Amino acid sequence: MWVGRRVLAVVALTLALAPNPARAESSIVLPKSGQVGLSVGGGYGSLTESGNIGSVYGAGATLAIRLRYRMRYERGLGLSFESQSLDVRQPAGPFDPLVPSTIAPTKLSLVVSGFEFYQMFDTRTRTTKMLMVGAGLAQMRAELNSGETQLSDEFGSGDGLYVSAGAGLERFFFRSWAWDLSSRYLAIFKDGKANHDLQAAFGLIFYASY
Repeated sequence: MWVGRRVLAVVALTLALAPNPARAESSIVLPKSGQVGLSVGGGYGSLTESGNIGSVYGAGATLAIRLRYRMRYERGLGLSFESQSLDVRQPAGPFDPLVPSTIAPTKLSLVVSGFEFYQMFDTRTRTTKMLMVGAGLAQMRAELNSGETQLSDEFGSGDGLYVSAGAGLERFFFRSWAWDLSSRYLAIFKDGKANHDLQAAFGLIFYASY
């Protein structure tokens, strides 16, 4: 009898502490027109082998910071800043200070910054879907096996332009906090040639209220 009461007490305590779906739903504060969200996340990107950059560099991790401004009619504008570190497809050999020809790239630092336009769907639900297009500046710096950073056009360094397109979603889980999941295709133009970059990112976004 005592054991049965103890089991009932444990069950009652578990039910009391269990998350209440209705309570979790009511804690969500969806963003409105005029609010700005800050997104921070990480991901992975890969260049295809076509293009003057993609033929040398392959894939690597990304870090993304984005500002997203909610507009009326389920639209939005944003600023996007992404840093990507791409490894070379063929590992560089050892560097010999006496032999200049042994200098070779080991990694490419790719930073893209620009504007994005969003078309959103289901903005009155916990899961907002979106399509996006963007454009901006792409800055590339090659790291060499000599320990230096190449700033000239050699080894893929230099500046270019990019255009992007993608899809994503925001899944709100507490007040104005949401998971931010997206994938993007970037066409990076440098020296008259197009390089194709595929990216996937996952992070958090918070909308400030005022």
